[in-house]
Amino acid sequence: MVDTCNSTYFQRITMFKIKKMKTFVWTFIVVLLFFVACGSSKKSPKIDSVSGATVINSITEIPDIKPDNMTTKAIIFLCSFHHGNTRKIANAIAPEINAPILNVNEINMESIDFSTLQEYELIGFGSGINSDKHYQLLLDFAEKLPPVENKKAFIFSTSGVYNEKQMEINHTTLRNILKNKGFVIVGEFGCRGYNTNSFLKYFGGLNKNRPNAKDLENAKQFAKGLVSEN
Repeated sequence: MVDTCNSTYFQRITMFKIKKMKTFVWTFIVVLLFFVACGSSKKSPKIDSVSGATVINSITEIPDIKPDNMTTKAIIFLCSFHHGNTRKIANAIAPEINAPILNVNEINMESIDFSTLQEYELIGFGSGINSDKHYQLLLDFAEKLPPVENKKAFIFSTSGVYNEKQMEINHTTLRNILKNKGFVIVGEFGCRGYNTNSFLKYFGGLNKNRPNAKDLENAKQFAKGLVSEN
């Protein structure tokens, strides 16, 4: 009698474990299929939750976002690392000119079809500053651009040390590259950015909380000026 009860008990335990295992297996299959489906679907441009800027990682993702009330079709090329200082400025500018942001540091430049850029009437270039010039990755990108004829461009940056004279110096290398390509520079913007390079990190960094709200508002006003002039 005892053996029969024990046998029934172990049978129930075994059946319970089998059912639990089946549930686990089916759950795993469903989750796996979900991720496969997500991975194979076409990625949509990301929208910055704060500014509403459209952020893209490939030239093939560039959406046609020239609305009827805009006379200029624009795009921004950004190279931002570390604390994302220049990304914040780009995110402030982009909605004002309805331009998508393409991250130069996240794409394969060799795969870009630069002829796609010909349809854009206003192109922005921005990054942080290193050794009195824009990041080398952005400069290399600009060097690979095909020659244009009187295409409008604007330049922006963030840096540890900022004033108008310093911005003029910082932008010289990129400005010259773009001018030699045939671009017409219609505006330049710069502001301070949080910097923890080198020994500064041991003292809490330089320009903490920059860009701040005022910097972002200045960037928006700068962008509105670009649209009104075009």
